[in-house]
Amino acid sequence: MAAIEAPSLASEAVGHLGFFEIRNTMLMAWLAMAVFIVLGLLLRRTKYKEVPGRFQAFMELIVEGLFDFFDSIVGDRARTRKFFPLVATIFLFLVLANWMGILPGVGSITIQGMHEGHMTAIPLFRSMNADVNMTLAIAIVSVVMTQVFGIAALGILPYAGKYFVAPWKDPIMSFVGILELIAEFAKVISFTFRLFGNIFAGEVLLVVISFLLPYFGPLPFLGLELFVGFIQGLVFALLTIVFLAMATVSHGEHA
Repeated sequence: MAAIEAPSLASEAVGHLGFFEIRNTMLMAWLAMAVFIVLGLLLRRTKYKEVPGRFQAFMELIVEGLFDFFDSIVGDRARTRKFFPLVATIFLFLVLANWMGILPGVGSITIQGMHEGHMTAIPLFRSMNADVNMTLAIAIVSVVMTQVFGIAALGILPYAGKYFVAPWKDPIMSFVGILELIAEFAKVISFTFRLFGNIFAGEVLLVVISFLLPYFGPLPFLGLELFVGFIQGLVFALLTIVFLAMATVSHGEHA
């Protein structure tokens, strides 16, 4: 009986552009971006008619629904407009990438290549967020943009005052500021491994179920992975917009 081959923790290189390695998770990221580009071009062709067709109406429904949902969290329409492009992009990109990761052929179409020092069958396509480098990159974007929006809203010195307080003036707030500064770095770790862990665990689950119960056995778990992929994108986006809302108010306003 053949052994189960669990997915590798590290993504695999499937090609090179000079010295630049093309990895299977990177291909999935490019495909997800290509889908958004095509949708954007198709939407542009509608010329944003006042009486929209079905496609334009569907896209407007998604955008308006997301905007109203995020606005209910922020509670300030002007700030929601500033945050929305970033947060909506993160949400849609993560959900699409998660869902594309369970399409037929992802993980099962392989090529022969070198991985960890020996020739083996390498998946040509692999779920983007099953690579910790991808989730780390999105986490860094989220956390860095939180600081950018915070500085833009409050100014450099007032924003820095959230974290750096003279201990001889207020020892308690000085200690709290240090804790909040550490928490900003912890956000990167939390964002990265929450998303990576859930998606990688889903990959392993599908491989095991497909081995034990081939054909129809994995179907319920594919539905579960669709749900998990949506929830993980939503959680990432929700935490991002909550942190953005908190970063753009002073300590007094937040209290």
